[in-house]
Amino acid sequence: MSFAKDRGIIATNPCERGGRLYVADRKDKIWTEQDIAAVLSVVASSEIQLALILALWSRQRQGDLLRLPWSSYESPYIRLRQSKGGRRVAMPAGGPLRTLLDAMERRGPLILTNTLGRPWTSDGFRTSWGKACERAGIDSLTFHNLRGTAVVRLAIAGASVPHIAAVTGHSLKDVEAILDAHYLGRDIQLAEAAVLKLEARTKL
Repeated sequence: MSFAKDRGIIATNPCERGGRLYVADRKDKIWTEQDIAAVLSVVASSEIQLALILALWSRQRQGDLLRLPWSSYESPYIRLRQSKGGRRVAMPAGGPLRTLLDAMERRGPLILTNTLGRPWTSDGFRTSWGKACERAGIDSLTFHNLRGTAVVRLAIAGASVPHIAAVTGHSLKDVEAILDAHYLGRDIQLAEAAVLKLEARTKL
């Protein structure tokens, strides 16, 4: 096409300045309560269940969670240094997560281990996680999506942007970008919560 245009054979090159052919859209990449329940109900592995609950309540990346030592957990808090950016984060472990961690047998220095009690490799965890999601009938959501889901869950619960950033380790700007551009614009639960707050303040 460029050859033909340069020689006047064609007036325009339809392949020129085509722009991006694909734009990632994460608006629908949110784990619903039904999705979470589906994985928990079909997964026999307690190790995968723990990884799911830990991700939802710690709001951290997969790599950081696979390396998270028991020494980082001092009930009711989890403290860690994020591998991306090196930011130190201290967060309260939610009730469901604390109950799970406090009842667990500590089989090694790391919280998350495979069925043999050994540290997960990234590939090994990805394979086991994928099989669990396949059994649950989930094919469009990833483990990474749990981090964004955790942000949404906090927002729906009424947490402010600074509150969310303090828990997840995101910057304020990143939290706002997640909420504004990717997730919350289409979330009916937020709309319902906003209307309920308005109804509590006025009758008109």
